[in-house]
Amino acid sequence: MHSSTWQKSSYSANHDECVEVRAADGLIELRESDDGDIIVRTSPTKFAKFLQGVKAGEFDHFTELGN
Repeated sequence: MHSSTWQKSSYSANHDECVEVRAADGLIELRESDDGDIIVRTSPTKFAKFLQGVKAGEFDHFTELGN
């Protein structure tokens, strides 16, 4: 892993309504851009499996919550 800089999706533009991710100390860390106090840490393997599910559309129904 090579990045300790927080990265967010280009789809969020300049808004603080997104999730940021970075690699740090051998783990993947996630936080909300508008509240960086809470950080979720996971292994690169678990994160890769999660991303596979995202790409497959397994979590699309969560985007409809609150609409």
